[in-house]
Amino acid sequence: MLQHTFCHLPNIGTKREHALWQDNIRSWQDLLTLISGDGASAGQGRSVFRKLPFHVKDDLAASLHHLEANNAAWFSEKLKSADTWRMFPEFRHLTAYLDIETTGLDSPDITTIALYDGRQIRYYVNGENLDQFQDDILDYRVLVTFNGKTFDVPVIEKFFNIKLHQAHIDLRYVLKSLGYAGGLKRCEKKMGIARGDLDGVDGFFAVRLWSEYCRTRNVKVLETLLAYNIEDVVNLENLMIQAYNMKIQALFPLAVAPLPESLPPVLPFSPDRETIDRLKYAGGSPF
Repeated sequence: MLQHTFCHLPNIGTKREHALWQDNIRSWQDLLTLISGDGASAGQGRSVFRKLPFHVKDDLAASLHHLEANNAAWFSEKLKSADTWRMFPEFRHLTAYLDIETTGLDSPDITTIALYDGRQIRYYVNGENLDQFQDDILDYRVLVTFNGKTFDVPVIEKFFNIKLHQAHIDLRYVLKSLGYAGGLKRCEKKMGIARGDLDGVDGFFAVRLWSEYCRTRNVKVLETLLAYNIEDVVNLENLMIQAYNMKIQALFPLAVAPLPESLPPVLPFSPDRETIDRLKYAGGSPF
């Protein structure tokens, strides 16, 4: 999809992009051919071409260079947050789905982190292997989160005193542009994703799970927290694919093939129902 995109170029918005598509200029190569004169001589896209910025050829050359160099961050900086989904197919092999859990304070500590790249699940626990995250995250060029721009990434950067330079697809903005507002769990339900035994467990409950684990060192409590954290990142892939396919359906006259559904991975942990019920109804009332 990225090579059909023009709205990342200076002075080309979505209206002009659609005008290019309507004039049968539907890829970077189509526009470069037009600029070279091969298309313009036949009258292709001349009305749109006259309105393009004079430096568009250089901008297209830069786009091709950064795509070949796998520089996803360059595109992320130039696309609006709701349009970053366009990068996904080209950089999927370098993408990680990211989610953190915290102590829930005003200046939170990170308790667990989950990473999933469509093949491998990685997880990190405070007091065990959390520092390893700083090396592992360097394997990726794109991060997919939900609300990560305002929460996960800033918290990570402050906690580790690092800067995450990866491109960022925050599904909160992409899904909102599709009419799916609210938190991650609400969007999941609207898009047909069920949580099973983790239904009703949220970020506030994750804080309670960590507190209980610190108090008791009960492995089942930690595994329930990790199961919840990992479920988030696995579901992010599902949401990313669904959102991408919904977006391309609306791009007439552009015809882009949809992405197939992904096969869910084998999860390393299962939630402990007894732990959830015990904490949920501690003191005789729902948490």
